Amino acid sequence: MFTAVASESMRNFQTMNLNAIEVTKLSKRYDAALAVDALSFTVRSGTTCALLGGNGAGKTTTLAMLLGLLLPSSGNITILGEDMLRHRYRVLPRMNFTSPYVDLPKRLTVAENLAVYARLYGVIGIKARISKLASELQFEEFLKRSYGTLSAGQRTRVSVAKSLLNEPELLLLDEPTASLDPDAGDRVRSFLIDYQKRTGATLLLASHNMPEVERMCDEVIMLRAGRIVDSGTPAALIARYGRADLEQVFLAIARQAREGLSAAPNA
Repeated sequence: MFTAVASESMRNFQTMNLNAIEVTKLSKRYDAALAVDALSFTVRSGTTCALLGGNGAGKTTTLAMLLGLLLPSSGNITILGEDMLRHRYRVLPRMNFTSPYVDLPKRLTVAENLAVYARLYGVIGIKARISKLASELQFEEFLKRSYGTLSAGQRTRVSVAKSLLNEPELLLLDEPTASLDPDAGDRVRSFLIDYQKRTGATLLLASHNMPEVERMCDEVIMLRAGRIVDSGTPAALIARYGRADLEQVFLAIARQAREGLSAAPNA
């Protein structure tokens, strides 16, 4: 029933043509350190957007605030038409996330872990749903193994499956292909692209893999020291900076920052 309700709400939301995410002057301070500094951005419903930046740019902190795991120091977050700070429990069943840095209980088997999360989301037909995801993400052979015995790459695939149990309208992805070999990474990217096209879901991706971003994303938001320094489509950013690809754009912005130069193109 949950999946049917979620699918109906997704159709209704997309019919209204709203932004899936609206962030206004969002900040997060840890004592003297300002991790996120007055971010304002929108992500259109049914698109895939990337948050890019070096270590410490504020990507993971921003995702955590969007999920409601961290309270912002100031600012506003609207997700799927709801105020996340006031009504996050209206939104959480309609979203999910994956991160290779968030472990599942290691003593439980893979199937047991996924079943626990499926119940939390009210998924109907749990065994069938887990079996389908295991087949699509190619981890059927270790469903009965303890999660703690898996390799980093295997855990990454399980984490992606966990994030799709409830067929979310909004999927937050923190380095979704980290630890995967090139073949497995390509399969996961293809799977996520197909999911987005099939369901019309919105994806927000934090990644250091620039070819991945070029392949998957409609829009890119470049972060540095908790601030937005540029944004646009991958093609527009590449043209603006006069570079061959998005990785060279990323490096140009990072090196300009280290050298104390302007982040403006061709500075």
